[in-house]
Amino acid sequence: MPRFTHPRLDDVPLDLALHALADLNRLGMVARLAETERLSCADAAPCESVPKSTLSNHLKLLRAAGLIETTQAGREMINTLRREEFDRRFPGLLDAVLANRAG
Repeated sequence: MPRFTHPRLDDVPLDLALHALADLNRLGMVARLAETERLSCADAAPCESVPKSTLSNHLKLLRAAGLIETTQAGREMINTLRREEFDRRFPGLLDAVLANRAG
């Protein structure tokens, strides 16, 4: 069974959070998660042509930045946005980034 590392948000530096949100694919994934309660890894993908290894790396970076939590539900990996925790750590950052994203 896969185990994922989810950092305490107090341990996440601002530069790591900004780095995670700077990539258009990761930002798109966060935007999709902000619109829904939870997404499987496949549903979180920015497009169908993203290789699984690239998708896995994007999800790993989002987890490391404290933006998402991944849990196992049967054979699926489910991602949820850690919105409340992230907003407490970095007030207004996610709203500002999502409001100003292109597309």
